[in-house]
Amino acid sequence: MFVSEGGVEIEVADARDGASEGTGDGVFYNPTQELNRDVTVAVLRAYKEREPRAQTYLDAMAASGIRGVRAANEGYDVTCADLDPDAVELAQHNLDHNGFDGEAVHRNANGLLYDSETVFDIVDLDPFGTPMPFADPAMANTRDLVCVTATDTAPLCGAHQKSGIRKYGCLPQNTDYHSEMGLRVLIGALVRTAARHDKAAIPILSHATRHYARTYLELDGRATKADELLESTGFVYNCEDCLHREHEASLVAHPPEECSNCGSTRILEAGPIWLGPICDPAFVADVRDEITDDFDSAKRARKMLDTLEGELDQPTHFDQHRLTKLWGRSAPKMEEFLEAIREAGFEATDAHYHGTAFKTDATIAEIREATASLDPEA
Repeated sequence: MFVSEGGVEIEVADARDGASEGTGDGVFYNPTQELNRDVTVAVLRAYKEREPRAQTYLDAMAASGIRGVRAANEGYDVTCADLDPDAVELAQHNLDHNGFDGEAVHRNANGLLYDSETVFDIVDLDPFGTPMPFADPAMANTRDLVCVTATDTAPLCGAHQKSGIRKYGCLPQNTDYHSEMGLRVLIGALVRTAARHDKAAIPILSHATRHYARTYLELDGRATKADELLESTGFVYNCEDCLHREHEASLVAHPPEECSNCGSTRILEAGPIWLGPICDPAFVADVRDEITDDFDSAKRARKMLDTLEGELDQPTHFDQHRLTKLWGRSAPKMEEFLEAIREAGFEATDAHYHGTAFKTDATIAEIREATASLDPEA
C-alpha cells in the first residue's frame, strides 16, 4: 500500500497504529509518529538557516525510509541504514519512487558511524526502545546535529527503575512530572555521552509527546563548552507527601533529610539528570514558522511549539489537578490559576507535557497561597 505524508508518497509493507518502525514480522510504517516526523522536517528547514553547511543526513534506523525520504525532499543528501535487508530494499525503493538520489545501505548504524570515511552533518536516531547503544558513535562522528527519539518511557520515567539505571546511568523516579523526568534523564545521558568525546551536546528543541521523548542536540567541539554543560546536570529532590521539590546542580547528591515545606522524610532523589534549558526559544520560533499546512499535524505541532517557546525554564513542572486535589479544592480555569500566581509576583507558564501542566518559580507553599482565593469554598 502507498501512503502520502508531508508532500511525499511512500510504499509501506504494513501500517499499524502504535507499531514501532522496523520491528515485528515486517517493515512497519508508524502513522502515530507523524507529529514527530513533521516537527523533524520543520527542524531540518530551520537548521538550514542556522547552519548552511549542513548537507548530509543519516536516517540510522530507516525501516520504511520515511524520515530519509522526507529529509531528501528538503534537499538533504540522505543515507538510510538498516540491518533488515527488506527495510533497506523498501527504503531504496521509496527514495527512487520520489526521484531522490539518496542511498539505502545494509549496515549496522554503529558500524557505519564508526567508519572513518563517513561523517554525517545530521544523524537521526529513532530506534525501537532506548537510543543509548547508538549514542557514543553518533556523538563521536556527527558534525552538527544529533536528533534522538526514545520510546522506552517506563525506564526513562522510573516506572522500570532498574532498567532506567542500567540504560541511562542515573536514578530515575516515577513522579507527577514523569514525562519531564524521562526527557531530562534522556538529555542528561546524551550530554554526558557527548562530553566523553570532548563535545557539548546543546538541546535546541526537545519535547515529550505521547509515548516518546524527542530531543535535537547541536554539537560544539569545545571541551570547555562540554564542561560548562555538565554543570547543568544534577539532582531533583521530591517530597512524596506535599509534592514540594528542590533541585541541585551537582555531580554528587546532597538530599535533604526532611522536606523543608512539610517536614516529611519521604524524599525521592532523582539524578543526575539535565537541569538546564531543553530548548532555544528563538530556534523553536523558527521551527514553528516552518510548519506548513500540508502537514497533517500542523495544528498540533504549532500549538506544541508555541507552548515550548514560552515555557518557563524550570527543571520540573506541576500538575494543577494533582495539586488542587491534594489541597481539597476544585480546579479553576488554567489561565485564572496561572494569572493568580503571576499577580503574587511569580512567573508562571503553561508546559507542553499535558493540558494541566504548568511551570513556575514559586514553591508549593507559594502556589497554594497565591491561588487560595480561587477556591469558591475558601
